[in-house]
Amino acid sequence: MRMLLALRPPPPALVANHISAVQSRSPPLLRSRRAAGPPPPSAAAAEFPAGPVPGAGAQMPPRRRRTVAGIDQDDLLDPEALADPDSSFYEISGVRVHHKVCAHDDDGDQSSSSSVARTQIGLPIVLLHGFGASVFSWSRVMRPLARIAGAKVLAFDRPAFGLTSRAGWSGDDTKPLNPYSMAFSVMATLAFIDQLSTGKAVLVGHSAGCSVAVEAYFEAPERVAALVLVAPAIFAPARKGNPENGVGEQQGLEKKDSDDGSAPSNPFARIWRGFLGMFMWLARLILKAAMAVQDMVSALSRKVLVAFLRSSLAAAMVRLVMDKFGVTGVRNAWYDPSKVTDHVIQGYTKPLRSRGWEKALLEHTISMITDTPKSKVPVSKRLSEISCPVLVLTGDTDRLVPASNAERLARAIPGATFEVIKNCGHLPQEERAEEFLSVVERFLQGAFGTPVEQMFQPAV
Repeated sequence: MRMLLALRPPPPALVANHISAVQSRSPPLLRSRRAAGPPPPSAAAAEFPAGPVPGAGAQMPPRRRRTVAGIDQDDLLDPEALADPDSSFYEISGVRVHHKVCAHDDDGDQSSSSSVARTQIGLPIVLLHGFGASVFSWSRVMRPLARIAGAKVLAFDRPAFGLTSRAGWSGDDTKPLNPYSMAFSVMATLAFIDQLSTGKAVLVGHSAGCSVAVEAYFEAPERVAALVLVAPAIFAPARKGNPENGVGEQQGLEKKDSDDGSAPSNPFARIWRGFLGMFMWLARLILKAAMAVQDMVSALSRKVLVAFLRSSLAAAMVRLVMDKFGVTGVRNAWYDPSKVTDHVIQGYTKPLRSRGWEKALLEHTISMITDTPKSKVPVSKRLSEISCPVLVLTGDTDRLVPASNAERLARAIPGATFEVIKNCGHLPQEERAEEFLSVVERFLQGAFGTPVEQMFQPAV
């Protein structure tokens, strides 16, 4: 009974008073909708009055686009997307090699002398550009050379230059041959001779391309009819001095020492010679050890250098150098830099629009450092073995490869012809195209053509 009384509900008046008290303390669950218009000022608005926020609404400045020698580096393309209408591509060991071909009958306007030269020579020509150049370097002389030779003329871009594809490469790559090596350039040269469907061809190299031409000759001399080396970056060895002044003098000193041995023996002299011999033996031993350490340090430093050249920092440095000195280098290669036109500059900077150009250039540099087998005899020591007709041609004011070096190279090759073009720099085929063609035509006619007077000589 007591429990039932305790569970009785409270009186209605008490419940009503409690509900009204709660409603006065709690916000209503449903608020009326505010009329349209700006919101009323709040305490925060009073504390922070309205006004422009610094920087709010201001547009960020556009990101500065990267350029190298005036070429935009933010929208690079695949090399084939930059090809000209007369461009072709030939795949060699996975590398798409850009090249152009001119036929001798492309232009029917020919003089009688050119017609005679064409019928008498009939040999195709393969053009090999230098470092940093491309097929563009031969654009002024390709068609005239085809008329002079009476056959096709082909020029191709070596890997890392022009519009040839930028192939990836590392020392442990599965590719059979480094596309940036000299061996690949030689293989591509011989492959293009095959593509021309001829047994042999005349190789015309410019600057570093001369090394490719000579290497191709030594690789397959039966397929090279002649060599034309223009401003050759092949450094011929200096002439040796009179052996009597060197080896003979040394032999005379050694003979004199041996003659002194016939004099009466001195015990102190014998002890001194024995001590000196032991010292020399120890010195030779130390020298051999030092040379071994030097080779090890050299190999280690080479690996460190290669790792650096494959870094992003090296790529940035290449872009910086090309931006600062690329166009200047082209102008300085001419005898008269003021005659370098915008068309020439555009021809040299066009490859900078291709994706991966700086990495390919670094890989080419790495190949020059690492591609030096000790067992192979340097080209400079085999020049006397060249037996085909050779023309060495240079400008008299070449600032990159002095004319004196070209003359020394011509003297080192048996029977080579040496020609100098006056008021000309490092690029005779561009700066002095007419003189260049005249010299080459005269050389080819002398090597393969039949002189006109012999053609009309009556048979005996």
